[in-house]
Amino acid sequence: MKRAAHYLFCYQGDVIRIVRFVTDLKVINKMKTPLITREGYEKLKSELNYLWREERPEVTKKVTWAASLGDRSENADYQYNKKRLREIDRRVRYLTKCMENLKIVDYSPQQEGKVFFGAWVEIENDDGDTRRFRIVGYDEIFGRKDYISIDSPMARALLKKEVGDLAVVNTPGGEASWYVNAIEYEK
Repeated sequence: MKRAAHYLFCYQGDVIRIVRFVTDLKVINKMKTPLITREGYEKLKSELNYLWREERPEVTKKVTWAASLGDRSENADYQYNKKRLREIDRRVRYLTKCMENLKIVDYSPQQEGKVFFGAWVEIENDDGDTRRFRIVGYDEIFGRKDYISIDSPMARALLKKEVGDLAVVNTPGGEASWYVNAIEYEK
C-alpha cells in the first residue's frame, strides 16, 4: 500500500506548529467531494507560499552548503536536507494539484436553518452527550478535533437536517442516533 507523509502548518496566533501526518494515496485519490471553505483554502494557499517561498529556498541553501563539503555518501546534513527537499516538493505538488480541483464554498443565506457544508453543528444523543463540530472538506480536518469531513458518515447523516431533527449514523457498533441542537455559519 502506498503511503504519503505530509506536513501541515497549523497557525495558533503567532505560533506556527508543524504537524506530520501520513495518508494513503488511495484515500487522496478517492476524495469524493472536492469542497473547501474560504478559510481552509487560504490556509492551504499560505502553506504553499510558505513552503515555496521560504522553506524550500532555505533548505536548498543547506543542500548546496552540505554538498560543498565533499563526500555526500556520509554527509548527514546533505542526506537529511535532500530528504526534506523531496518532502517539500512532494507537498508542493500535492497542494498545487489539490488546489486546482477544489471548489470554494462560501456562506449563502439560503443555507440558514439547515445543515450544509461549512456549518457548525451541535448534536446530542439520548444519553445527553453533546458534540460540536464544523463540516468541512477533507484537507481541512487535519490538526483540528472540532472539524469533520463532509465525506464522513456523521456529516452525510446530518446534511439537510434542521434543528430538532434526528440523524441516524451507521457506526461499526451499530446505529447511533443524534439530535440536532444548533446550526451556525461563519459569515
